[in-house]
Amino acid sequence: MEGGCRCRAVRYRVSGDFVHVALCHCSDCRGHAGAPAVAWAAVKGDQLEVDGKLTTYASSEHGRRQFCPACGTGLFYINEANLPGLVDIQAGTFDDPEAASPGVHIQTAERLGYMTRLADLPAFERYPG
Repeated sequence: MEGGCRCRAVRYRVSGDFVHVALCHCSDCRGHAGAPAVAWAAVKGDQLEVDGKLTTYASSEHGRRQFCPACGTGLFYINEANLPGLVDIQAGTFDDPEAASPGVHIQTAERLGYMTRLADLPAFERYPG
């Protein structure tokens, strides 16, 4: 599988299967992505090959978030203390994000209340405005 940032200055390739794919609801992920939840696909570090320059931000004592310095797209999360040897990839950055469909919700204690009733909201295929 391949993916990259919005401006294509950073591209990556993944070999092998995902360790897991999860939809994270933690406030740290929400704050960095500006979204109510973030889908992550975890791979072993040696399964990931990256072309292009990354900027790394220490988002917590052990957490490191990597993003494209040109367009700001968040790409990877590394936390050797909690997820040794793994790299989490923001699943929305895959060329085919449907291939990394979440199988579990994590950090649900921090989930925004409205996330539990998404199926009840009106849906529009395209923005009506």
